[in-house]
Amino acid sequence: MEIKKVSIVGLGALGILFGHHLSKKLPKADLRIIADQDRIKRYQTEGVYCNGEHCDFNYVTPDELVEPADLILFTVKYDGLKDAISAVKNHVGEQTILLSALNGITSEAIIGEAYGLNKVLYCVAQGMDAVKVGNQLTYDNMGMLSFGEHDPEIRSEKAERVAAFFDKTEVPYEVVSEMVKRQWGKFMLNVGVNQTVAIYESNYGEIQKEGPARETMIAAMREVIVLSEKEGIYLTEKDIDYWLTILATLSPEGKPSMAQDFDARRHSEVELFAGTVLKLADKHRISTPVNRDLYDRIKLFESNYDSK
Repeated sequence: MEIKKVSIVGLGALGILFGHHLSKKLPKADLRIIADQDRIKRYQTEGVYCNGEHCDFNYVTPDELVEPADLILFTVKYDGLKDAISAVKNHVGEQTILLSALNGITSEAIIGEAYGLNKVLYCVAQGMDAVKVGNQLTYDNMGMLSFGEHDPEIRSEKAERVAAFFDKTEVPYEVVSEMVKRQWGKFMLNVGVNQTVAIYESNYGEIQKEGPARETMIAAMREVIVLSEKEGIYLTEKDIDYWLTILATLSPEGKPSMAQDFDARRHSEVELFAGTVLKLADKHRISTPVNRDLYDRIKLFESNYDSK
């Protein structure tokens, strides 16, 4: 069954990036951006822009009755996942494929609880250097979506359908067999990069060069390697090397999402990164001092928002 109708929930950096790209490849009615009425009004009044181009999106509210989507892309932040799952209910049909571009290692299971894991492909968004300020998104590297099944022995019909669609619409992608390990690798990268750049109030350039920031980032990532062994995932130094190679391709002036949150004085996804590390460390009775320090410093920074 060919993928023709796509719905996106979450118009942050990734939602705009992939939405803008797909809007040039699909009929306007076949790409739907799901948002509540207040957000839609704001988007229509202020506009949404990607690399200086106005995004001509087709907006629908969660209550609107629509033909089921062939593919739904979740591009919200983790704290918006519960509302996003509810918002897509009218878009989910028997053949709908659900793809989550969220950070972390838990969103697929949560979405699967609502709609069935048989509809879900595991996914990692990697290699993009998008920066969103207000209603303006800019990026140099689009990155790609890596996806596959939880079971490394299976390359499913769902994955084949998505691959064929991405080929047709020229979305960069990779079908990955060991998706759980890839997700843990991206989680390891986020734990290092997002938190370090935020604390150093810098950009990718700061951690692409030798120095204290890069040392902090790699130390935080190595704590995830230890935890991965306890969880049966077995990341290694080779995985750090892989992700550092990806990191080297990003625009030095770009920033990860947590640093952008700091700039905008928004609460970050620290619970998804260091918070998860600390919970797993407690579970396995392991010390993770680098992530403990990052967690405490980030929480302290955020606690000062109201006082400044």
